[in-house]
Order: sequence, then structure tokens, then C-alpha cells
Amino acid sequence: MTRGTTNPNRLRRVDRWMAWALGDLLRRSESAPVVVDLGYGASPVTVLELAGRLRAVREDVRLVGVEIDPERVARGEAVADPPRVEFALGGFEVPVPDGARPSVVRAFNVLRQYAEEDTPGAWARVVGRLAAGGVLVDGTCDEIGRLATWVDVWAAGSGTSRAGVGPGRGGVGPANAPVPHSLTLSWRLAGLETPSVIAERLPKVLIHRNVPGEGVHALMNALDRAWAVQAPLASYGARQRFVATARSLRDEGWPVLHGPARWRLGEISVAWEAVAPR
Repeated sequence: MTRGTTNPNRLRRVDRWMAWALGDLLRRSESAPVVVDLGYGASPVTVLELAGRLRAVREDVRLVGVEIDPERVARGEAVADPPRVEFALGGFEVPVPDGARPSVVRAFNVLRQYAEEDTPGAWARVVGRLAAGGVLVDGTCDEIGRLATWVDVWAAGSGTSRAGVGPGRGGVGPANAPVPHSLTLSWRLAGLETPSVIAERLPKVLIHRNVPGEGVHALMNALDRAWAVQAPLASYGARQRFVATARSLRDEGWPVLHGPARWRLGEISVAWEAVAPR
């Protein structure tokens, strides 16, 4: 059982990314797509928020909150609106009413309470439950959502979305094997002193890898260095400084994905190969 910390609007950063990056995946579904909020915590508020945000992408999306604590499930059922919003008791087996396979599973602040070596097995179990072309979004954030990080994990062979997210048809591994595609980092730019503060909120698969010799450690150093170099732009605002920081990373050879439209939101995604544990 997770600690259950659940503050309203805490997951707004990943919700925004999901609506943008995975919207095409949801729109392609022939039937009402199922999205699961796995381990939503003591309050069902994040389930309801995600439902509202994804309905702007596809009106008939079904949200299912899954928890292993019966009391938390009961709180969810009190605000359920089936089939649009439902709740179920369970864990990484991702039970969904009527046995439907989810297109997307979001697991935020769940695996951080497990051991690092548990991550591959959890990823494999969730990815094995996904619908064809589905994705697991595994991440963590601070208590009020000012810092957030996540990895999008796809089944081998899944196609890319219109946003260019996903491993593509060449995903390596047996069918349904989990293939991480990218690491996304998202900051509240106002008051940001050094980008590497986000290291304390890295996903479980990376948080213990922020040490010399690891890709994610090199990324944290590169971010801080570029942020410092772009300090003269601070007079134009943190957003301009951050966009220049992201561009500097790309110029240095980091596989920074997407472009200024995402960077202006305080968000940077890098290809998984650059930060994968060594």
C-alpha cells in the first residue's frame, strides 16, 4: 500500500503530457479507450481530474482507479460514474471491470516505495495487461506537483503516436516485453534555482543511479551547467532561460525530444538510451 498522499492538481504536469502525447493513441481506439490510474491513493481526486482532462481528447474515455486498499476503493466508488469513471480493487495485475484491456496505465508515486529490482517485473506485468499499442506511464512527483518525472513504457513493437512518442515498430524484445521510450522531466520554472533539484523525484528505476558513471547523473550535471550558462537570459524570464537551456542540451548532443512548444512548459524529454541504467 502506498502512503496515499493525494493533493488536488498534483498530477497536472503528467496529465497535460498524456493528453498531448497519447491523444492519438486514445483516438485510434475502435471502442471507448480505458485509462487506469494505478495506486491513486487516499483520495480519488486524481482519477476524476484525469478523466476530465482526457475527455477533451476523447469524450467516451473510461477511467478506472485501481487500489489495493479496500477503504480507498470504497471512497472512489462513492463518486463513481460508471462506465465513465469506475474503481477496482487490485494491483499490478490491473483488474478492469468487464476484463477490458487498458490503452494507458498511469502509475505515479507507486514504484518509488518498492525496491529498484522490482521495477522490471512490475513493468512487465502491467505491460502484459495493455491493449495493443498501449503504454505504461511510470513516474513520481513532489507533494504539490511542482516537480515531476516519468518514463513512458511501451510493449515491444508498438507504433509511435502522432506526437512521436513510443518505440516504433522496431521496438526490441519479445511481444509484450516492456520497452521504455523516454524520460520526461517537468519543473515549475518560477523560482527554479538549479534543474538538478528534480533528481530527488526521479522514477524508482533511476533514482539510485544519480551517481558518477550513470547517464542520468551526466544529464543532471549537463542541465545545471546549461542553466548556469544561460543565466543572462533570466532578465527575460525563466521560460526564455529554460528554452535556451534545452536547446543547449540538444546542441551538445543529448537526444532531447520534441521542441520549444514543450520546453516553454518547463518540460524536457530525452530518449531512454541516454539515461538507461548501466
